[in-house]
Amino acid sequence: MTRFLILALLAAGPLWAAEWPTKPGDVPLSSVELDGLAGRTLTFYDDGQSKFSAGGAYSFTYASGDSAFGTYSIAEDGSVCIAYRNGFTRCDLYVRSGERLILIDEKGDRYPVRNE
Repeated sequence: MTRFLILALLAAGPLWAAEWPTKPGDVPLSSVELDGLAGRTLTFYDDGQSKFSAGGAYSFTYASGDSAFGTYSIAEDGSVCIAYRNGFTRCDLYVRSGERLILIDEKGDRYPVRNE
């Protein structure tokens, strides 16, 4: 019975799909822009840094200097999903809002990225 439930859930859609609470004027990054994350480091206003490496490696460095490591992938809905080594997972949507790049998390919180 459990196998049938798991199969039904898998068939229902992607495990990490989310309804993204965008605002008027938000434009999700294109697939080309998402592919361009590889090799980039994004710095947020709290001094945290997301580093996307070629091959799918990911790290987040907190302002304190502590880091969390994992891998990232691009989901079908255009979100960026992180699987941390500690088992925690998350997906975020990156959008352009005017001239600003913004990360939207699954709760709807918005985190602007500093201009490079």
